[in-house]
Amino acid sequence: MNKKNILYTAYSALFIGICLAPAVLMPVTDKNASKENRAQAEAPKIRNEEGSLNFEFFSQFETYFSEHFGLRTQLVTLDGKLRASLFGSSSNEDVIVGKEDWLYYAPTTDDFANTNTLSDRAINNINHNLTLLSDYCRDKGAWFTFTVAPNKNTIYPEYMPYNYIETDGSDNLEKLTAVYEKDRDEYFRYAVSSLAEESLKAQELLTYDYCDLKKFLLEQKEKVSVPLYHKTDTHWNNVGALAGRNALLSGKWSSGWSASTDWSGDLAEMLYPSDVPLDTQYYTDYDFTYEYVGRFRGLDDINIKTTCKNADGKLLMYRDSFGEAILPFMAESFAEAEFTRSVPYNTASVTEGTSVILEIVERNLGDLQKYAPVMPAPVYEGELPEGDICYEASMEIEQSGEYYHFYGVLGDDFFLDDNTRIFIKIDDTAYEAFNCFEDKLLECEGETSDNGFSLYIPMANGEIPDKSRVAIITLSSDGRTVKDAYSN
Repeated sequence: MNKKNILYTAYSALFIGICLAPAVLMPVTDKNASKENRAQAEAPKIRNEEGSLNFEFFSQFETYFSEHFGLRTQLVTLDGKLRASLFGSSSNEDVIVGKEDWLYYAPTTDDFANTNTLSDRAINNINHNLTLLSDYCRDKGAWFTFTVAPNKNTIYPEYMPYNYIETDGSDNLEKLTAVYEKDRDEYFRYAVSSLAEESLKAQELLTYDYCDLKKFLLEQKEKVSVPLYHKTDTHWNNVGALAGRNALLSGKWSSGWSASTDWSGDLAEMLYPSDVPLDTQYYTDYDFTYEYVGRFRGLDDINIKTTCKNADGKLLMYRDSFGEAILPFMAESFAEAEFTRSVPYNTASVTEGTSVILEIVERNLGDLQKYAPVMPAPVYEGELPEGDICYEASMEIEQSGEYYHFYGVLGDDFFLDDNTRIFIKIDDTAYEAFNCFEDKLLECEGETSDNGFSLYIPMANGEIPDKSRVAIITLSSDGRTVKDAYSN
């Protein structure tokens, strides 16, 4: 064999070897779970569960192979580092590479740029839903506070890439804050009046307590010398979490800090899965005394209970992933505390004297018009006059624990303005609904609508009410009503 043929053979063998390497190495590499923020495809089967041939096997195998081939995480990491260093861009659609090695979560882009914002009706729906939950807590003798954990680029916009530009207008958090402040100001305007009718009006306008974490964290940002959020993670660090605790609770808690470069950020894990650059975390010198009740596996548990012998009071905190870093500081501040990520929110633990806090991250504000809290719907004491008739209504009724769960969606003709309340009337009793679109129960998972309703009514007996006894009525802000045609 001449020298030229040897080179061709070696080149061909090398080329074939490179092509086969991902498949050959597949059983012995990438055995660790992917750190991408999504579920990976499972290995397809030749036959379905019913025993018939799986005609989608080859397309499923293509997806499976593309997510599991050998050296995948190493190649993904190399691609991520090359793109970030050479072009300042990201190889992962969910991660934005910012200035000075800051990383941002791409789904927060709309909030940052004030684009694709929620409609005015959706904002009013959220405000209405929070008010109903607050009213229930107040009736139980509990204190309710709502707060929003800001997106990282809300507090640190200066490290976003130059090509991300804020447009004119308001983002969802600014819109909701404006509606809340308008209602609060109107309440105080009537509350200070000595006239009986205006004092009564104030009671009707009573709203919820709102802790403006955005405002507080922006102020803290100017006072401290370290970041409040991780550079390579979606969330705040321990310094930011303590600042959040101080905003929520009376009595400021100061702390000494030590820094350690040992934090593996979720965004860095998505972008550089095989070689994650570690971020700085700050650790308090405070000696915590709280204890966990029952089995505890980690701060991402769905339900966590704690006790603290050096504190007073009881806390129920509905929280999301931002609640992990703040949990130790909150647990140390209450004699008893319950932290839950369960959705829909269950109000069984709302009792007299409980401090109830609902925390949600800014990017998920729209979720507050999904999944009505599990609580008895308030009975409406006012009059619902006869109004227009509408034919576009769908309603489902099912048993859910000790409740009848009513949910559905209405046509646009039910909504005479963007501040419309929805009632379910059974015989002569009207119950007020949460303006929530139960996408999963309506088999529309992932879809959104501003026209949904959902409420839980305590069971009077074991039988689900016949739909012929049920009327759906909407009430606009100017007193006009619309009724579904099927109840006539």
